Amino acid sequence: MLSVFRSFIRSKFGALFAILFLGVIAAAFILGDVTSGNYGSPLGGGATAAKADGYKLTETELQDRVQRVFENARRTNPGLQIGDFFEQGGARQVFDQLVASLTLKAFADDQGVHISKRLVDAQIAQIPAFQDAAGNFSNDNFRALLVRERLTEQALRDDISREILQRHLLAPVGLGVKLTDSMVLPYASLLLEARQGTVAAIPAVAFLDDKNPTDAQLADYYKKNASRFTIPEQRRIRYAVVDAERFAQAAQPTEAEISASYNQNKAAYAARQSRSVEQLVLPTQAGAKAIADQVKGGKTLAAAAQGAGLAVSTLADQSREALTATAGKGVADAVFAGKQGDLIGPVRGSLGWLLLRVTATKETPSRTLDAVRGEIVTALRAQKEKQLLSDFTGKIEDAIANGDSFEEVAKDNGLKLETSPPLLATGKQVKDQAYAAPADIQPLLAPVFAMSADDDAQLIPITADKRYALAAPGEITTAAPPPLAEVKQLVLAQYKLNAGNLKAKALAEQIQAKVAKGAKLADAIAQAGVKLPAPQTLGGRRADIMRGEQRPPAEVAILFSMAANTVKTLPIGQDRGYFVVQLNKIERGDAKNQPALLNQVRTQLADVVGQEYGQQFERAIEKELGVTRNAKAVEQVRSALAATNSGEQ
Repeated sequence: MLSVFRSFIRSKFGALFAILFLGVIAAAFILGDVTSGNYGSPLGGGATAAKADGYKLTETELQDRVQRVFENARRTNPGLQIGDFFEQGGARQVFDQLVASLTLKAFADDQGVHISKRLVDAQIAQIPAFQDAAGNFSNDNFRALLVRERLTEQALRDDISREILQRHLLAPVGLGVKLTDSMVLPYASLLLEARQGTVAAIPAVAFLDDKNPTDAQLADYYKKNASRFTIPEQRRIRYAVVDAERFAQAAQPTEAEISASYNQNKAAYAARQSRSVEQLVLPTQAGAKAIADQVKGGKTLAAAAQGAGLAVSTLADQSREALTATAGKGVADAVFAGKQGDLIGPVRGSLGWLLLRVTATKETPSRTLDAVRGEIVTALRAQKEKQLLSDFTGKIEDAIANGDSFEEVAKDNGLKLETSPPLLATGKQVKDQAYAAPADIQPLLAPVFAMSADDDAQLIPITADKRYALAAPGEITTAAPPPLAEVKQLVLAQYKLNAGNLKAKALAEQIQAKVAKGAKLADAIAQAGVKLPAPQTLGGRRADIMRGEQRPPAEVAILFSMAANTVKTLPIGQDRGYFVVQLNKIERGDAKNQPALLNQVRTQLADVVGQEYGQQFERAIEKELGVTRNAKAVEQVRSALAATNSGEQ
């Protein structure tokens, strides 16, 4: 339900806040969202996009960052086009992020707030891209990735410093937000609101023309709509698998190692006693004695405690050592002197007077070496396999860092070099939709699609501490529309559908105008002069149709953004026609008597309001420092990137 609520009260700043201040640099570096420039410094080239007290953001730096964010988004959604990215506000959000970073850096300098080198070092050490196969920071990986990303160490450190500043300056602003019922109630009640409407579909296929366009018309349409037919980038993946199984024989422990492990852990195999007890803590000895008397009179400890408004706690399978550590030696000695069912106490403990009842006793005999040999062998073999695998992968990484080629490393280490068929970033094939990438290739897709064609091979975990692959991109086919001749029939069908969609739109607008003047939607559909589906009645309660992460159909969702007794048109999408939607009824919700819902919404609203506080704080700093923004910067960057990416649409 809270995710539903998010969909209609989420602050615009919320997404920005989450992207910008949620460990940005650690995640963004791996995704490539770290600019090769050093935004916020006087070194960048190009016109000024924003300026903050001695720091500036250039259009070149803004363009570079927007391009990288777009590329990252397309790795997740290969079908995303630059125009769609702009329509979703991508360029503006990136600009706002960078200006916010610039502003807070200038503010921190003005207030004498600085980030230490040690704190930045700690952040760098936690970035997975800089770690070796064993999870330790690798200076070789660090240097290699800086070179690959064309990024200086100082630029990276500056980005990390800014991210930490942003987290420390803005996060506290939104803490401790408390909202009254009067503020929460209207939003909670919206979730209980129900709406009903009538929806009529005007499909484009109802207007398809039998006449084909000329070749010139089709070619012109294809040129203008190339993005619709673009095949996303495809890559072959070259890889060689390293499996811990290759060390199975070498990892077999010796008798000496087995004996040594047993001797080192003798205490774990020795005979032991344990007790399970019920425990009640009281502030006074007199109170404890009164409860004890009730138990001796026949009550259970739990019942006697409940009568006094208290509750017992349970300590299960406690050794003498464990009980001594938590309750003290006197309590442990008393418990281990008792038998199952005994009531012990009152005994003085660190928190007051204790009553304890032994609910179970357990005697665990000692275990000989022969009895535990199997588990020792299993544990030692796993440890040795992990160490041998770590040493082997370290050797491979050293060879790659020293300039050895993929082929040389594979040959020298007895690895089988394999190459996948051309794949999309999703693991699918263009010419074989039934193809599914093998289990070994699935974990390689995202890292390999994030690599440049000339990058060195990387060691990528398939199963942590068990199976790795040395992988690199092979043949790369850039995103591009295929030759018209190859998709002529598809383009022809889309051309006709587009023409039908334009006619469907015109008819939908005519029907909308009639209904707005008082005609019934069903009558307007019947009088349209073309056979159309009968209108349907749709609707429901907001919380029900938007439950969880699911999103309702657009023709239902629009009902909740319409005024009473109004009618709207809505494109079905993908040139498939239009909907005519009429809102018939609104039933207001009232969450006044639903405290659980109010508390859920209060929590959600507190997050949103906290984010708004952060936004307003940052805006106030902008005003105080006199930060200037170039109003044309985003449009100029959009124009430049639209031209740059036109061949990939």
